[in-house]
Amino acid sequence: MTTALADPSTPVTVVRAAGYWTGVWHRLLRDPVSVACMVVLVLIIAAAVLAPWLTSYDPSVGRVVNRLKPVGTPGHILGTDEQGRDMLTRLLYGGRLSLIMGIIPVCLALIIGGGLGTIAGFLGGRVNTVIMRATDVVFAFPSILLAVAIAGALGAGIANSLLALTVVLIPPLVRVTESAATQVRGYDFVDAARASGAGALTIIRVHVIGNIMGPVLVYASSQLSVAIIMAAGLSFIGLGAKPPAAEWGLMLNTLRAAIYSQPLLAALPGVLIFMVSLSFNLLSDGLRSAMEMK
Repeated sequence: MTTALADPSTPVTVVRAAGYWTGVWHRLLRDPVSVACMVVLVLIIAAAVLAPWLTSYDPSVGRVVNRLKPVGTPGHILGTDEQGRDMLTRLLYGGRLSLIMGIIPVCLALIIGGGLGTIAGFLGGRVNTVIMRATDVVFAFPSILLAVAIAGALGAGIANSLLALTVVLIPPLVRVTESAATQVRGYDFVDAARASGAGALTIIRVHVIGNIMGPVLVYASSQLSVAIIMAAGLSFIGLGAKPPAAEWGLMLNTLRAAIYSQPLLAALPGVLIFMVSLSFNLLSDGLRSAMEMK
């Protein structure tokens, strides 16, 4: 955390901030649930990145004669899908697209929403009113319905889905950031920085961002699971990734017809979506607890 220092460039501020985050990291590593979630996420991300080296099959090419082979089939440990494509390969490559469609919108929303919220909270007045009322207009619509409406209006596709998800994730991040920045604005060390002649940008960069980063990052991390589920939902209804792309939500859609003959095959993409979403949620809770502990 930053402290009440008259000189914003004082190196002690940086040292204490680094020490604070080091302490958060150590406390997080002492939480077995958080560590387990990190292991699961690292394994899934690593498997997605290393997919070309983990399987020799093409995720888009299959053989109709091999369609819907059950789990445990020789040569296809997780079976094959409705077009005879290897399910393990599809799941590995699908992790790439599903994670990208979940992580990128949160990162973009964090940058845009965090920036707008910080400006609104620190400056206040009319600037705050304009930004927050515009945010409320978007916030009035349910997130998933707004994402469907935007993606439907723009047309199916990965780029349009990313844009739709980013738009619906910005308003909550603006609110969280604005609330935190408004609180920090009233602290004594901000008044001391102003009295020392520091400009608004310097105060925001050195004092405000350092003090609001914690709660904003915790909230943003909790939105990762929401983004992944919504991205899968858009692909499931045909507004996200298009065939023959490997994406978990799209795989759920294409395997619907196999739910009665091969229910385990149809459930595999959903299991991975559930595992990733749950891991991000629990890791976010662990991060929040680690930041609250002294």
